[in-house]
Amino acid sequence: MQEKIIILDFGSQVTQLIARRVREQNIYCEIYPYNKLPEIDETVKGVILSGSPYSVRDEESPNPDLSIIPDGMPVLGICYGAQFLAHTNGGDVYQSDTREYGRANLSYVDNSNPLLKGIPSDSQVWMSHGDTINTPPAGATIICSTEDVKVAGYQFDGKDIFGVQFHPEVYHSKDGATMLKNFLVDVCKCSQDWTPDSFVDTTVADLKEQLGNDKVVLGLSGGVDSSVAAMLLHKAIGSNLYCIFVNNGLLRKNEFGAVLEQYKGLGLNVKGVDASSKFYEALADLSDPEKKRKAIGNAFIEVFDDESHLIEDVTWLAQGTIYPDVIESVSATGGPSATIKSHHNVGGLPDYMKLKIVEPLRSLFKDEVRRVGRAMGLDDELLGRHPFPGPGLAIRILGDVTAEKVRLLQEVDAIFINGLKDNGLYDDVWQAGAMLLPVKSVGVMGDERTYENAVALRAVESTDGMTADWVHLPYEFLAKVSNDIINKVVGVNRVVYDISSKPPATIEWE
Repeated sequence: MQEKIIILDFGSQVTQLIARRVREQNIYCEIYPYNKLPEIDETVKGVILSGSPYSVRDEESPNPDLSIIPDGMPVLGICYGAQFLAHTNGGDVYQSDTREYGRANLSYVDNSNPLLKGIPSDSQVWMSHGDTINTPPAGATIICSTEDVKVAGYQFDGKDIFGVQFHPEVYHSKDGATMLKNFLVDVCKCSQDWTPDSFVDTTVADLKEQLGNDKVVLGLSGGVDSSVAAMLLHKAIGSNLYCIFVNNGLLRKNEFGAVLEQYKGLGLNVKGVDASSKFYEALADLSDPEKKRKAIGNAFIEVFDDESHLIEDVTWLAQGTIYPDVIESVSATGGPSATIKSHHNVGGLPDYMKLKIVEPLRSLFKDEVRRVGRAMGLDDELLGRHPFPGPGLAIRILGDVTAEKVRLLQEVDAIFINGLKDNGLYDDVWQAGAMLLPVKSVGVMGDERTYENAVALRAVESTDGMTADWVHLPYEFLAKVSNDIINKVVGVNRVVYDISSKPPATIEWE
């Protein structure tokens, strides 16, 4: 059975970053909200307690019963997690005079401690807390300090239970990865055997057990996520997988035919369905982004419901849902984190649908999905394809959506994306696209006044979609693309480039 680390989420916005750091060590982990504690079985090698926006002194702060953790199991408390362990075991946690936020340097490090092996005495760490631990919990020893924080880290005497006030999972904690590896490998004794190949083997075996001889219908999009999900299911159930690629009228230019052609070589059973009119009808007169997303999600479900009835005895609907979709829609696992936006493939099915959901990629980040696809031999061109939102161009058209607006944006997008490819820039960008803005501007073309649409170009670099920075594309390239768009796309007379990062902006505009 696959060994794992359990992460208890107290509502921190960087809990998912802890998971990424654990997985970078080829160790599997799962996140659970503090109020839905999992069963701790023999596969669990250790537990990490996350940070939180709460104070342990608040009456409504997270207060789980950690007695479910067996005696002797390693535990690492981070920030709030460390304060919680201290507060519930006789330590003194009080409100700091000033919020401790940002870079700090350790001034004392006990290198004999297993958690701090190889950590320099002046190692930079990242603080982010309003409370601080004044005295360690009963029966614990201080293992590191900064000039301002005496109890920066501690360990319970004779136990593999540690707490650190800082965040080793963030980039600014320069030796945080080493510290986490010390905990995971040296303390928890994890074997570091969770690799893309092992994920494929384990997932295929689990799918075989879960699905048996049942039939599954899967919505393909032409992107990485649904393609990798399809190959995993194909390995598990073969001809019992029925793939449907829906033209929702919101795809990129000529994408419907190109994607169907692409899938011919993968051995998948794929059916193309043109449901453009259905989606346009569902989107009629809708301008609110959340309403558009939900309308598209409902239309997708109706199409799949109709198509599934054409397949005798189909019982499952497969989706290419990945971890960032889940996180942004509700939270990491239904816990206390804030909702950012809805995703069309998250949240379950309506009661009238008799299909059950299977999501083989639900626990993976985008870069992990690509590694799994590569392990199964998928083509690099497919794996390197930029992410494209499930709602398609509908959330790149600000305001209401019409067929004419889609056609216009398809032309703009094609010039931008093909320009990136032609100039060797496509692989330097994680995701790119064009947005049709709900404004018109005055221009001059052929000595005549124009009053036409403005479009925004967006290109970002990222690894998982949780954070992203705008790409510094060459000015010469942007100038040529802008000129091509204005000259070739009737109805556009202004092009702007989006230089916002995520956060505070999201990658898509809606």
